[in-house]
This record gives sequence, structure tokens and C-alpha cells, in this order.
Amino acid sequence: MADTLQGLQKINIIPNKNYKKSGTKSYVHLLSKWGFEPTMPGPYGQMVKALEEGEKRATFHHHTTKPSTRHVLIKKIDEDPASRDFQTTKIGEVPAEDIQNDSLYLCPVQIGSPAQTLYLDFYTGSSDLWVWSTLLDSSARSQPGHTTYDPSNSSTFKSMNGASWEIRYGDNSHASGAVGTDTITLGGLAVESQAIELAKDLSDQFLQSPGDGLLGLAFGSINTVQPNRVHTPVENLILQGSIPTSSQVFAAKLGSWRDANEDDQGQGFYTFGYIDQDTITASGQSLAWTPISSSSGFWQFTSAQSTVNGTTVSQSSRNTAIADTGTTLALVSDAVCEAVYSAIPNAYYDYNSQGWVYPENTPLSDLPVVTIAVGQHQVIIQKEDLGFASVGDGNVYGGIQSRGNLPFDILGDTFLKGIYAVFDQGNKRFGFVQRAEKYQNISPPR
Repeated sequence: MADTLQGLQKINIIPNKNYKKSGTKSYVHLLSKWGFEPTMPGPYGQMVKALEEGEKRATFHHHTTKPSTRHVLIKKIDEDPASRDFQTTKIGEVPAEDIQNDSLYLCPVQIGSPAQTLYLDFYTGSSDLWVWSTLLDSSARSQPGHTTYDPSNSSTFKSMNGASWEIRYGDNSHASGAVGTDTITLGGLAVESQAIELAKDLSDQFLQSPGDGLLGLAFGSINTVQPNRVHTPVENLILQGSIPTSSQVFAAKLGSWRDANEDDQGQGFYTFGYIDQDTITASGQSLAWTPISSSSGFWQFTSAQSTVNGTTVSQSSRNTAIADTGTTLALVSDAVCEAVYSAIPNAYYDYNSQGWVYPENTPLSDLPVVTIAVGQHQVIIQKEDLGFASVGDGNVYGGIQSRGNLPFDILGDTFLKGIYAVFDQGNKRFGFVQRAEKYQNISPPR
């Protein structure tokens, strides 16, 4: 049960126990989601393709290609591992089993009157709120492990006639449907007339994904509803006056649930409208803040420096990063990757895995102290999160990987597990405290 604090509640994060970690599948998913070109060799890459007729009205999530083209994810076949040339190589489509959507964590959300509880992926890299719904055909609704929202059973549901939504990625995974409004509840806060995107069509990749949908926590400028974008739940809380100016925040603590010795036994949570002071007090620190630039729609801040064992890794003073709860890995520049894995005994870049790996039996004491800048502050990556998933050959796939040709870093769970993160939408700033109980004898560089 959620804990009550001043009438508001923590929304407990439920680990997805059916999630099977695969570093390569997670990386290929990010290639598809963000549409970037790899700068390190491997089987997977991107091809620019003209839009087909039925795609011309679609909104392409995160992609920055020209309106008449999109990136298509491809896989090399019988290819020279040393080559990075996709143009002279035999290629094929990427099988659906090569990719998994990264729903490591799910959160209960109440929708409608009476309330229907769905388990959604809270995602700071999106501003859509879409759910499995009774508009899906019977074969989709028969998929095990899902709850479908039924608007006909809610007295507060209203259809938004003429509105639609569609999300499509480079691997041809897609989700689309109709739009309506209903009341939702987030941690004790009711959001009235919240736009909800009702799934009518889900591709196999989404059908095979855990959970009942997604709740976006980025800014509304990247919402995909047509013909007019809609407000996110947090924006509506602010517009409806449900939270005062001083409390226009939400916060996330992602538990390291695989670690039985974690201080909270792996229990993570979100809060809306308040900051959990017990977590701040336990850290022994004050919140460190940095301004964000919301013009991109994301929680984006400057990140001009990284360190490995106290040695600074040179980066552009204009380098930025995005805090993304919907990404499992941390994607950074190749220079930072090389510095991190050069400091780990017997680590190397593996072509077939398309990522950096190191021996699974490496003791924590042999792993480096890695920090990533948040504005003028440095965040320590928890050592146990430097390894993401077993590769199966005695090595572990690293939690830090190459961002390819993306012009910014994407800091997912590998980064966020080491902090209590506060997203201040009212003041457009990002705050954190280091979960320093893991590193009581280490002072983060300033």
C-alpha cells in the first residue's frame, strides 16, 4: 500500500518480475526509439527510407529526420566485423525477438469513475498517456498479464471526437488509436478531464511488452495527439491549481531491487506535488539544482564533464544530457565509454553484442568511480549498476554505452538509480541528492 504524507501518497514502483535483461536487446531498442546512427561497429544500424503513403500523417516519436523520410532499423548479415559500412553489406529486417521494450518498472494508476487500476510505465522521455483499451480486438485483449481500460464503465469518460494519436519507431513497431478524457489519480491528486490515448492498434512489439501502457512526464510540446496536442497530467495538475506554485514537482526514487542489501529493500517510488523529506534527510545532503532547457520537450540540462577515478574526461562545454526514466542504460559519448572501460580489467568492446562488456566476476573494488555532470555538480554511478546484464559467456554487458551520433547523452536507470531525482516543472529545474549510503567514504567531485 502507498504511504500517506500530508494527504498525498507515494506511488510505489512495482518491479516487472517477468523482465529478462538483455543488454543488446535494450541497446537495439534505443537505436529504434531514438533513431541514432551507431559510431561503433556491430550488427545493427539505421537506414534512411522514404515514408510510405500511409505513414505521411504519422508523428514520429523522438526522430529528427526530414518529414518525407524516416530511419529504419536494419541488421547486417554475414558482415565483416571490422566494417562500419552499411551500404555495401547484405542487410535484413530486424526480427521482433531482437528487441524488447524496456519496462523494468511499472506503477499503479487509477483511471475513471469508478476507478480502474492500470499498471503504467512512468516515462520522462515522453509526454503521451496511452493505455490498453477495449478498442483493441479480442486477440490483443486476450494477451495474458494486461488490464484493459474500459471507457464504457466510467461515468466521467468523454470522447474527443476527431482526435487521434500514433507512435511509430524505426523497427516498424507502432501504437495508435482514439482519444478521450477522464479523471485519473496520481498519488492522491485527482486530475480531471485528463486526455487519455486509447490503444486501438498495437504492433507485436507492444503486444509483447509488459504493463498496460505509458504515462509520459516530459513536456507537452512533444505529445503526439492530432490535430491538437494535449496537456500532460503534470501540466493539468498545475493548470487546475491542484498543486501550489511551490510544489509543482514530481520526484522519483528507483530502487536497486536486485540488491537484497539495498537500504529500502529495493522499494522505489514516485511522488507528485511534494518531495519526500525522509529520503533527503537519509542522504545527509541538500538538494542540488540545475536549470533545464525544456524547449526540446525533455528534461535536458548541461553535462559538460565526466570523471573516471577522479580523472576528467574532456567533453564540449555545450554538451547536454536528458534524464529519462524510460531508458535502462546510460548512453554517453565514445570518449567517456572508452575512459570507463579502459579502467576495468579485461573489459573490451564486443562486436556481436554491439556494446562494451567486462568479466562478470569483477569485484566491485576493481570497478572505477564514474561520475557524470548535472550542471555544475557530479553524480556518482553506483558501481553495481556499471554492469547491466549477463552476456552469457562469462561477461556482463555494461550499463554505460555509446550514444552514437546523438548530440546529447541519455541518462537512464543506470544513472538514476544512484540518486533521488526531483523534476521541478514549475521552476524548470532538475534536482537530486546522491544516495550516498553506498559511498560513505567517497566525496563526489564538484
